[in-house]
Amino acid sequence: MLRLILIAFLWLGVSLAPASAQTNPAPADPAGPDLEALVGNLAKGSYSDREKAIAALAATGETAIAPALRALAEGDLYQREADGRIVIGKREGRDYKITDAITGEDLGLAGRREVEKIRVNNSVRRAVDAAIGSLTLRSPRPDVRISAANSIFYTQDPDSLEALEAALAAEENADVRTAMQRARAAAILKSDRPDAAKIEAVHDLASGGRDVLGALSAVAAASDGELKAAAEEAISDVRQKLALWEAGQNVWYGLSLGSVLLLAAIGLAITFGVMGVINMAHGEMVMLGAYTTFVVQETIRNNAPWLFDWSLLIALPLAFLVAGFVGFLIERGVIRFLYGRPLETLLATWGISLILQQAVRTIFGPTNRQVGNPSWMSGAFDLGEMTITYNRLWIIVFAFAVFAVLLLLTKATSFGLRMRAVTQNRQMAAAVGIRTPWIDALTFALGSGIAGIAGVALSQIDNVSPNLGQGYIIDSFMVVVFGGVGNLWGTLVGAMSLGVLNKFLEPYAGAVLGKILVLVFIILFIQKRPRGLFALRGRAVEA
Repeated sequence: MLRLILIAFLWLGVSLAPASAQTNPAPADPAGPDLEALVGNLAKGSYSDREKAIAALAATGETAIAPALRALAEGDLYQREADGRIVIGKREGRDYKITDAITGEDLGLAGRREVEKIRVNNSVRRAVDAAIGSLTLRSPRPDVRISAANSIFYTQDPDSLEALEAALAAEENADVRTAMQRARAAAILKSDRPDAAKIEAVHDLASGGRDVLGALSAVAAASDGELKAAAEEAISDVRQKLALWEAGQNVWYGLSLGSVLLLAAIGLAITFGVMGVINMAHGEMVMLGAYTTFVVQETIRNNAPWLFDWSLLIALPLAFLVAGFVGFLIERGVIRFLYGRPLETLLATWGISLILQQAVRTIFGPTNRQVGNPSWMSGAFDLGEMTITYNRLWIIVFAFAVFAVLLLLTKATSFGLRMRAVTQNRQMAAAVGIRTPWIDALTFALGSGIAGIAGVALSQIDNVSPNLGQGYIIDSFMVVVFGGVGNLWGTLVGAMSLGVLNKFLEPYAGAVLGKILVLVFIILFIQKRPRGLFALRGRAVEA
């Protein structure tokens, strides 16, 4: 009974309470931008009125209107005649497939007479670009915010400063802040802010790269006094930094060329060092490796396209076996009868190179063959002001990997021990029971096989044709002679040195004259050190 009395008392107290004492939540404030009305203004008035409507939409900060603005710039924004609704229209036959400009709701098809295009000019398009840039500054994705900041940087739109500075104040991501600060500085240079602010902006841009030179040069040409001096000083600083990056880029190009020369020359260094044979067919071993890659990729394209990204890994052992087997046949069939007669060996191997070239022309034709890059070797990335391509990067890694494996083979295996023994003193090696003819044959096959896997790498950066090897044979001999005949470390240092030297000479002397200067340098160097950078030691070698 007492419980019923208490419940009745509480109910009576609540019902008699004044309205101000009720705890019901207040309704949400519906105040906010009327996007439908603002978007409708895009279809009214002149081009300048549209620019004002675009600015009003950008001021709302609503990212939902970005598709409508993009459609406006691309000429895909329409007004439906029946109700004045703004829609995005895409051609579908003779009609338009339309969607709501704000919500994206599918509105079906509309005939050409049912919608009217909202016209734009270049000034309106620029206003749209600026508006989209300011809107995307609020995107939750950092990459979108960076893209928006970069868009403002390139347009240097001072109207975006307010939105940019608001976004910058709230930004926490370091990379995005850097992009926004650069965009803010570029926009300030086009604004009506005082010279002190512009000088500060110039100092901010001085830490940039090649893309800031245009903005700084425009300021230097259009101003005077302290602002002009600051801009000229910033231009000088940027150019000095670019010169250092250019030197770094040349070093990268040199290492890239050096890795190619290393792959092409390392097999030649082995055969030349062990056997003393001037093998003019070495370039054709490289060519056979490249054509093996082509055959592997064609087989995969026609039968198992999902394996294409593995094509190079499949081609590597096959190219080694094909080129190594051909090299073994050449040594056993021709070269072993010509030891001690270098001129006849040179002429014989030159004739073999012509035979191999013609055989490839007969089988595959004289034209270039297509060899594709797997996905992991495609594309590039920027490192400061340098551009690093993935195919060159992987070739450098591959060249050093081949060098390391070959060094391990020669230093840590019985075959490597016998090969070094024959290199240093052939007569003594034969006297202790080493079968020097078979060491010669296997060494020649090894050098040819390495040339074959070099062809796999070269197929990714050069044309696969019957003349592929001819472009590398002379450079390979230069690397071997410069580094020291038969010395792997000499081949590595020689290849990288000549590669970097070539790339530093080319901008000043040109590609042809640069090679001539390198050849003259090697001739002069050999006069002082006839055995190259790293001369082999041994009784037979020193005799």
